[in-house]
Amino acid sequence: MPIYAYKCGSCGHAKDVLQKISDPLLTTCPACGAEAFSKQITAAGFQLKGSGWYATDFRGGSSGAAAGSGESAPAAAKESCASCPAAAAASPAASS
Repeated sequence: MPIYAYKCGSCGHAKDVLQKISDPLLTTCPACGAEAFSKQITAAGFQLKGSGWYATDFRGGSSGAAAGSGESAPAAAKESCASCPAAAAASPAASS
């Protein structure tokens, strides 16, 4: 369930409320009783954690989704692009 931020336009009382998306909006301020309690627009409060997200997939480190498949992405790219001049220059076989 998401947490919504509410603020009273009359007294300024602010409160975070855990509600279902289908629950009706709160309109009565719990502090002063005025019908000026409204939902505020706030930024999403979540983080992507764990393997398989940005930190492990796109930074070129040794861990990540490509490392789990048994073959790294750069090695696969070199094999599939053996005729490419850039791959041939970077290949250890080309330097000998």
